[in-house]
Amino acid sequence: MQNYLIAGLGNIGDEYNDTRHNIGFFVLDQFALKEGFVFESARYAFKSEFKLKNKLIHFIKPTTYMNLSGKAVRYWMAKLDIPIENVLVIVDDIALPTGKLRLRSKGGDGGHNGLISVIEETASDNFARLRFGIGSDFPKGYQVDHVLGQWENDEKKVVKEKAALAMDIVKLFVLEGTERAMTRYNKN
Repeated sequence: MQNYLIAGLGNIGDEYNDTRHNIGFFVLDQFALKEGFVFESARYAFKSEFKLKNKLIHFIKPTTYMNLSGKAVRYWMAKLDIPIENVLVIVDDIALPTGKLRLRSKGGDGGHNGLISVIEETASDNFARLRFGIGSDFPKGYQVDHVLGQWENDEKKVVKEKAALAMDIVKLFVLEGTERAMTRYNKN
């Protein structure tokens, strides 16, 4: 059985619940609700597993805080012997409109501290990442407030719908690979 690691990035603590920066946690929580699996506390992360056909997906929500997310990703990759090409990281992205999803097979960090950490810890930028748009509708100098802020009421419906789409992207990534998933979903 082939193993995959899906890391939804975010920050632990009640003050970060439902914030834009925690969209990686939110997507995995929605996935767990839909498919009926539960996250348990483990080393450096909340972890769960889900079988999809002949694949075993390991989900992690790092408990190392966003800026040290790579520590959890590296640990679980090593512990489960998962190659970098079977890793997908879900992150927020202010460069994309709210709810816009972009899957990439590799690339830079885009200034995202979570991606910076994963790239540094794994010594590679050759992992897939699903960027979830959180928009950039904030005044100059208020980026941190926007990123760590709660979703507006009119955004919540879009975010929930797009989280369901993100789940489909994760499944196709596992079953058919990054390129097929990019071809199908990046036009949305």
